[in-house]
Amino acid sequence: MSRLRFGTFLAPFHRAGENPTLALQRDLELIEHLDALGIDEAWIGEHHSAGSEIIASPEIFIAAAAERTKRIKLGTGVTSASYHNPLWVADRMVLLDHLTRGRSMLGVGPGSLPSDSAMIGLNPTDTRELLDVNLDIIMRLLRGEVVTEQTKTHNLIEAQLQLRPYTEPCFDVAVAAVASPTGPRMAGRHGVGLLSIGATLTQDGFDALAHHWNVVEERAQHYGQPAPDREKWRLVGLMHIAETKEQAYREVEYGIENWFRYFQKTAAFPQMAVEGGDVKEMIDFINEAGIGAIGTPDDARAQVQRLADQSGGFGAMLLLGHEWANPQATKRSWELIAQEVLPHFQGTTWGGRSHAESTQAAKERAGLRRDEFAATQLDAVDHMTKKYEAEVASK
Repeated sequence: MSRLRFGTFLAPFHRAGENPTLALQRDLELIEHLDALGIDEAWIGEHHSAGSEIIASPEIFIAAAAERTKRIKLGTGVTSASYHNPLWVADRMVLLDHLTRGRSMLGVGPGSLPSDSAMIGLNPTDTRELLDVNLDIIMRLLRGEVVTEQTKTHNLIEAQLQLRPYTEPCFDVAVAAVASPTGPRMAGRHGVGLLSIGATLTQDGFDALAHHWNVVEERAQHYGQPAPDREKWRLVGLMHIAETKEQAYREVEYGIENWFRYFQKTAAFPQMAVEGGDVKEMIDFINEAGIGAIGTPDDARAQVQRLADQSGGFGAMLLLGHEWANPQATKRSWELIAQEVLPHFQGTTWGGRSHAESTQAAKERAGLRRDEFAATQLDAVDHMTKKYEAEVASK
């Protein structure tokens, strides 16, 4: 990894029954905070049911976030492309690309909640089949093609975009991957990035990481695409850190049970199955299954390295927004990640050392010659003192 990017993946998860207006404002404030910390990316989800993931249009949310931020890139994480007319998906993203001056990214998936697709008469098999068709149309439109095609849900007649993307030749596009090879297969076929979401949230998914990229490479070769770039591979993982492990454990007691119960009792999403009966078991599951890190910056660095070793290398580490801790502790966790974790995985193109290694090496060099340098400082003070005394005496 030359320079590992860091970001967040906000579904978002909120407590059902709380004030949704304040929850959405909290999401915007978090992205502002990440922008100030120099975090690279934020991906925003699309959901329409189940009461926890309450952003219905990531594009609208991104437009609001873009006006509050300066440099962080903002992606749809993901647009449920199977629910929409592919022409309008492409058209809206090109508009967003212009509004953000090139900071927008398109992530697509079939839609994770069956309770969403059921409201428009689709089942999970339908949405996966439609994603393949719709992504192909979206990519053709973004290349400037004129598309005439009948899909299961829409009829396109000489469809084309009236605007070209602001980003040349196009903004980043990525396909979500959870457990099946669907995402990696499409990423390879279309030459786009891969968003491994569930792949880092279960032990089985963690074990399958390297296989997912093998599928991307095999499909890319099959369809005559250029060799896939691991810089376009993003892994979504779990983390909350504090100054001590004990403090981190106390902080996640605030909301970790609500997050677990959502997957255990509400969301019909078996690929994201999580274990744990009480809070201690939940914390232990995250740490002991190897799917995340609740602890210190050392634990966070070790987890990122484990993912790098297991996958063979990737381009961005996205931390899932989960609200395990209160807003203040969550922001502090991100500050520690920016201060203590990022420098260990960035800057390696310069002399083969990360930012952290570079400053540590400078500290060690100075320490080795401290006595020598201190003596020269004292000699300089003594010299100037004597020089002044001689000037006074000469008068």
